[in-house]
Amino acid sequence: MRYIEPHGHMVSRTTDDYLAMVTAGCRAVCEPAFWAGYDRKSADGFYDYFCQLTDYEPKRAAKFALPHFSWLCLNPKEAEDVKLADDVLALIPEFIDRPNVLGIGEIGLNKNTRNEMAVLEKHIDLAASHERLILVHTPHLEDKLKGTRLIVDALLNDKRIDPGRVIIDHVEEHTAPLVLDKGFWAGITLYPESKCTAARAVDMLEMYGRERIWLNCACDWGVSDPLAVPKTALEMRRRGDSEDAIDRVLYRNPRAFLLQSPRFAAVFSEDAAPAERG
Repeated sequence: MRYIEPHGHMVSRTTDDYLAMVTAGCRAVCEPAFWAGYDRKSADGFYDYFCQLTDYEPKRAAKFALPHFSWLCLNPKEAEDVKLADDVLALIPEFIDRPNVLGIGEIGLNKNTRNEMAVLEKHIDLAASHERLILVHTPHLEDKLKGTRLIVDALLNDKRIDPGRVIIDHVEEHTAPLVLDKGFWAGITLYPESKCTAARAVDMLEMYGRERIWLNCACDWGVSDPLAVPKTALEMRRRGDSEDAIDRVLYRNPRAFLLQSPRFAAVFSEDAAPAERG
C-alpha cells in the first residue's frame, strides 16, 4: 500500500513517527503552518518557525527517504492580532519560493470574527498574487457550517482563485456538500478527539463519493495518530473496497491535487501507477 500524508504537523512528532510512516507506505508528507499551542508574541517567532518548516524539517524527513513539503501562513487561532498578522504576512514572500513550499495554509477561521476574516482575505490575496495553492482550516466549533460558508464566500469573491486549487480541510457531514458543490477539494481529518474516526470518514466517502476528497491525520501535539490514514485503509477493506479504490483515495487523489504545485511535480510527476500512464 502507498499513501500520501497531506496534513501532518511533523515539528511536533518524533523521528520514530517518520520511520513508522515510511514503513506503512508513506510516499510524501505535507506540513501546514499551525498554532504552536500558545500565541506567539512577535513575528520573530514565525520567522524561526518558517525556517524550521522549509529547512530543518525537510532534512529530518530526508533521513528516512521521505519527501517533505510545507505550507506557510499565520494560523487563524492567532489572527485576532491584525498587526501581528501583517508582520507575519510580510515575511512569507521571503520563503514562498523555497523548494518544498506548496502554497498558503492552513488559513481560515477559528471563531469567525471580523479580524479573522480580514486576515483570511489578506492570505487569499497573497496566494492569488503568487499563484499558489491554498489549504484551508475550518472551525472546530458548533458554528463550523457558518465558518465554512464565510470561507467559501471569501474565496469565491476573489475571481483570481480557482476552486480546484483550494483544499478545504476538516469537513464534516454538514459541510462536505457545500465544499464539493462549489468545486473545491475536501479534506477529511482523522483525529480521535475533535474530528473523524476511521469509520465516520469511510461513511462520508460512501455518502459523497471519492472525487476531490483526501484523508489526512493532522497529527500534532495533541492526542493524534500519524498512521491514521493507512489505518483507515483497513476499514475500507473491511467494507469491501478494492485495492484500486483505496489507492485512489489515499494516494492518487492527494497526488492529483498537489501536482498543481511545480514543487511537488518536480518530485512526483513520474511517480504514477501503470494505469495512470496508460
